[in-house]
Amino acid sequence: MRNGMVYAATLVAGAALLAGCDKATSIPQEARGDGEGTIELAEYPDRPYWGDTHLHTDNSIDAFGFGVRLGPEEALRFASGEEVTSTTGVKARLARPLDFLVIADHSDGLGATRRLYDAPRLLIRDATLRRWHDMMHESPQQSQRAVAELITAAANGTLPDGLTEDPEAQAEATRDIWTTQLETLDRYNRPGKFTALAGFEWTLMPDGNNLHRVVMFRDGSNRTRQVVPYASIDTRVEQLWDYMDAYAKKTGGQVLAIPHNSNVSNGLMFELTMPDGGAMTAEYARRRARAEPIVEITQIKGDSETHPLLSPNDEFASFGVAGWELGNLPLTQRATPEMAGGSYIREALKRGLSIEEQLGVNPYAFGVVGSTDSHTSLATGDEDNFFGKHTGNEPAIKNRSLASQNLGTREGRFGWHYLAGGYAAAWARGNTRAEIFDAFQRREVYATTGPRMVVRLFGGFDFTESDWTGDWVRAGYKRGVPMGGTLKDKGKVPVFLISALKDPDGANLDRVQMVKGWVDASGELHERVYDVVWSDMNKRARRSGKVPAVGDTVDRSTATYTNSIGAAELRSVWRDPDYRQGQRAFYYLRVLEIPTPRWTLYDAVRFGIKLPADAMADAVAQERAYSSPIWLKQKKHK
Repeated sequence: MRNGMVYAATLVAGAALLAGCDKATSIPQEARGDGEGTIELAEYPDRPYWGDTHLHTDNSIDAFGFGVRLGPEEALRFASGEEVTSTTGVKARLARPLDFLVIADHSDGLGATRRLYDAPRLLIRDATLRRWHDMMHESPQQSQRAVAELITAAANGTLPDGLTEDPEAQAEATRDIWTTQLETLDRYNRPGKFTALAGFEWTLMPDGNNLHRVVMFRDGSNRTRQVVPYASIDTRVEQLWDYMDAYAKKTGGQVLAIPHNSNVSNGLMFELTMPDGGAMTAEYARRRARAEPIVEITQIKGDSETHPLLSPNDEFASFGVAGWELGNLPLTQRATPEMAGGSYIREALKRGLSIEEQLGVNPYAFGVVGSTDSHTSLATGDEDNFFGKHTGNEPAIKNRSLASQNLGTREGRFGWHYLAGGYAAAWARGNTRAEIFDAFQRREVYATTGPRMVVRLFGGFDFTESDWTGDWVRAGYKRGVPMGGTLKDKGKVPVFLISALKDPDGANLDRVQMVKGWVDASGELHERVYDVVWSDMNKRARRSGKVPAVGDTVDRSTATYTNSIGAAELRSVWRDPDYRQGQRAFYYLRVLEIPTPRWTLYDAVRFGIKLPADAMADAVAQERAYSSPIWLKQKKHK
C-alpha cells in the first residue's frame, strides 16, 4: 500500500499497455516551447502522465494570508521529486514525482498579500491596510482573518484606496511577478522528464458563487510573457474567452480554460441559459465548448461528479458530497435539486445533450481531470500524505485534527469534509508541453481522487474479445476513438474496450462501471450506471440487480488495509444493452478501489484520537477514477 511520505517510483507499464507504441519520431523545436534537446515520441499515446493543474503558492492572495511561505520554485521542486521543507518545517518529498504541473495562482491581486506583509509599517497610510498588515504578522489565525476580510472587500468592490489608487504600479508589480514565474517555469521544464506549464486562476465569484477557471497555456515564455494574467473583478466569462482569443491571435500560441469546483457554484457553472438569464445562443455554446474542453471533477473541496439529489439510484453518488450541502463557496446557501443541476458534472453532460437538441451545439461536451487546489505549494493528493488545504492544516500543527479540523464531532468542525485532493492523468505520446496540452485539448485525459490507476477506454462498433490477444491499443485507435472522442451513429450497437490497472502502490480494484446519459426520442433525459466488470465475479454474483459489496479490510485501529480482496486488473468488451438507433448519448467510466482509510483516520491514529460514530463513518472510502466521456452523436450534429 502507499507510504505517506515516500512513494515507490515504479509505474505499471506492461506490454499490453504499451502495445501500438513502437514507432517514434523526434519532436520539433517549436512544439517543445522552451527547453533544450529533443525526445522521441511514441506513435500513439503510450502511458498516462500524472499532474496537478490547480496549485497555489505564496503569490496567491489567499494562500499567503493563510500562511504559506513557499513560492513557485519550491512548488516545482516538490512536484518534480525534490525534497523541500514545508512552511511549517516538515521535510516533504515525493519519491514518485509528478510528470507535469500548472501553478494556478489567483490573477486578482497577484502577490498583493506578500507585498503588504513585506511593506514597512510606517509607510502604510491606510488604517485598514495597516490593521491587515499587523494581523498577518500577529499569528496564522489572525492572518487568515485578515485575508478573509480582504477577499470579501475585493468581492464587494470595497478594497482600500491603497490597493487600488495606483493602477500602473499594480500592473507593473503583476507583470514583474508573472515574468519571474515564467522564467522559473522555463528553467524547470525538462522535455521528456518534467513539464512545467504556465497558468493562473481566474476567480469570478458573484455573491460567493464559485465560477473559477484555471487558464492553462501550451507555450513557453517567448509567447506567455506577452500577456499578464487576466483579473476577474467586474468581468464576465465571455471577456475571459476574449482574452484567450486575443492571446492566440497576438502570439500564435494556444490556451484553454478549466472550470473547477462546480459543486459550490450555486447552480451557475452549467446553466441552461446565458449568464444574464437570456436564451442560450449557438455562438455562446460554441465558444464555451471551444474555450473549455476540460472541467475539474474532483479536488480538495469535494467531488463534483454527481449528487444523490440528482442520481438517487446510484449507490455510489454520495462520495465527497457530505459537508458541501451548502452549495456556494462561503457555504451560506443549501443545495436544492434545481441548484445541484447546474453544479455537478453528470447532470451538465446531460444538459449538454438537451441544449444540443435545440441548438445543434453542445456547450458541455467536456473531458474531466482531478487536481488538488492545494494552497500549500505542495501538490500531493494522497490520503496518507494530506498536507491540508492550507498551511494551518499541515502535519506539523500539533493536534491539527483537534484544533483545525476538530475531528471529534461534525458539529461546527471545519475541514473534516475536505478530500485529500485529486490528480489529472493525460494520455500522451511523450512528456512535453505540447503533448500534455494537446491531450487536454482533445480530451484524452481522466481524473482520479489521488490514486494512480491506469484507465483506458476506446469506443467503436466492431471490437471483440479477440482484440485482447493482439495489439488492442492499436486496434482501439485504428477502429475506434479513445476517451474524449466522438462516435457517429451507424445504426449499430456501440462497443467499448475497457481496461483498468490498479495503482502499483495502492489498493486493488473493486469494479469498473459505465455511466451512460442519453436523450430519448421525446427529448427526455436519462442516466444509468452499469456494473461492467468486477473482482471475483464468480463469487459476487448480482443480487436483485446489484453487485454485492467487495468487502472491507481496513483496520480502524491502525489505519491500514490489505489487498486480500479486489483485483489488480479489470478489463472487458462491453456492448450497450440499451442502445436505440438515433440515440444521442455519452459514456464514461467510473473505476472504484476497495475501501481504504481516509486522511481523517490516518490523523486519528497519528494523534491518538478515538473517533465517535459519526466521524468513524467518514473514515473509510472507496477512491475512484473518472474517464472523460465518449459521445455518440447523429451525423447532423457537430
